[in-house]
Amino acid sequence: MDTHAFKRSLHHSERYNRRGFGRAEEVAESLEQAYQSGLIGTIRDNGYKLIHGRLNVRLAEAFGFCWGVERAVAMAYETRRHYPNEKIWITNEIIHNPSVNDHLREMNVQFISVDQGVKDFSGVSSGDVVILPAFGATVQEMQLLNERGCHIVDTTCPWVSKVWTTVEKHKKHAFTSIIHGKVKHEETLATSSFAGTYLVVLDLEEAQLVADYILGRGNRDEFMERFARASSPGFDPDRDLQHLGVANQTTMLKSETEEIGRLFERTMLKKYGPAHLNEHFLAFNTICDATQERQDAIFSLVDEPLDLMVVIGGFNSSNTTHLQEIAISRGIRSFHIDTPDRISDGNQIHHKPLGEDLTIETNFLPEGPVSVGITSGASTPDRAVEEVIQKLMRLSEN
Repeated sequence: MDTHAFKRSLHHSERYNRRGFGRAEEVAESLEQAYQSGLIGTIRDNGYKLIHGRLNVRLAEAFGFCWGVERAVAMAYETRRHYPNEKIWITNEIIHNPSVNDHLREMNVQFISVDQGVKDFSGVSSGDVVILPAFGATVQEMQLLNERGCHIVDTTCPWVSKVWTTVEKHKKHAFTSIIHGKVKHEETLATSSFAGTYLVVLDLEEAQLVADYILGRGNRDEFMERFARASSPGFDPDRDLQHLGVANQTTMLKSETEEIGRLFERTMLKKYGPAHLNEHFLAFNTICDATQERQDAIFSLVDEPLDLMVVIGGFNSSNTTHLQEIAISRGIRSFHIDTPDRISDGNQIHHKPLGEDLTIETNFLPEGPVSVGITSGASTPDRAVEEVIQKLMRLSEN
């Protein structure tokens, strides 16, 4: 399928909108009341520091809502204002934040149900309004909605769209797209739908397995079993790993994406030589600026003396998880929570350790002077961060 031609055709449709409805001022007050915070503004003005009795709060210098998320949420609010009576759907969470999605439900925006990874569009009718979330939708979903006669409001982050353009370039040159991402994540599913031949690698370890195979050090059956659900239909490693381009899920760890790109460049250089490298390897920068800024900020934060770190964001938020990984890599006691309600007045925190199920830790805030680092994922509003800090302030007074 010519996905580029489909996108161009869709963008010229009268039933497609990706620029909003000119109602920014109408929804500004609602957005401010729901998500902004005066306390966070004060802390920013004070060098990202807050001292409250024995509590010393250190806030990362880049955290929370990024521009793409702000844009998506604002467009969703505008959509409800522009279509006051129409049935409005969203193909997935607008962003990975429970409070934001709950606000949309309160505005009578309906979410497409998912059963074992399969979305049910049976309730969507011609004339309904369908919002595509910040991390996009698959080209197949877009086709279905367009053919059904829906009004499509596309809030896809431009950084995600940039990755789609990159894999389309790979496809145009008959290159396989190596996508650094989580194979079941909505963004990676969308990106792979715009690619031609593709292979998804989760991390540097999986990328190394692919590199080893390219250099003749792998077993075909083992390779196919490992990547059966992470590759395009009919994928043949002996045929499809001769010409590679690298792309990524925009919320992955920046340093790992860069290292994966260097790994494949070295691999293709070793196999084909410098004179033929450009015939076998393509590289484009698809790392999101906001993701990079938040990761850089927590790297700076963890260099300071901290007793513990609180990371706020949806449990299914990839960029939040990577912030947690950075704190853990420095040996800092770290707690990933999705909402302020996870902290109780009894000095308990209901948190999600990396790669584990939710657990409760008692007496998580130690006695005596305590220094707490705080950051949040790109889908977390300032209001949620404020409420977490307020809870920590109350606990520190006991």
